[in-house]
Amino acid sequence: MRIGEVARLTGASARSLRYYEQQGLIRSARSGGGQRHYAATEVARVRLIRRLFDAGLGSKVIAQLLPCVDSDDTDVHEEAFGTMVRERDRLTADITRLVETRDSLNALIDANARHRLGEDRHGPRPPGDGLHCEA
Repeated sequence: MRIGEVARLTGASARSLRYYEQQGLIRSARSGGGQRHYAATEVARVRLIRRLFDAGLGSKVIAQLLPCVDSDDTDVHEEAFGTMVRERDRLTADITRLVETRDSLNALIDANARHRLGEDRHGPRPPGDGLHCEA
């Protein structure tokens, strides 16, 4: 199967397919003219890779997970499971940090709004005392 056909069947761009190959995630054979030819089994693999990218995983982590697809070894499956759990935990920690950052920004926005309205808890504030940007 040529690259355009794999792209059409999977929804991945030809550029993405070349990237996946460069990263060692998929394989192709080359024709005498240098064109890539993919086995039909690569279609399912590309679909899985796209799901893994959609789940927030990077190509290095995906490369660690793919041996699970090609192996019946229980240790390989356990390692893949552990990798997914660690990535989920990393994403959860990132989300927690983002929520904390958003809450800090909300507090600054609230303080700015109070300042702009002159409703600071300590009474009116002199100009330049606090974070405010008036258009």
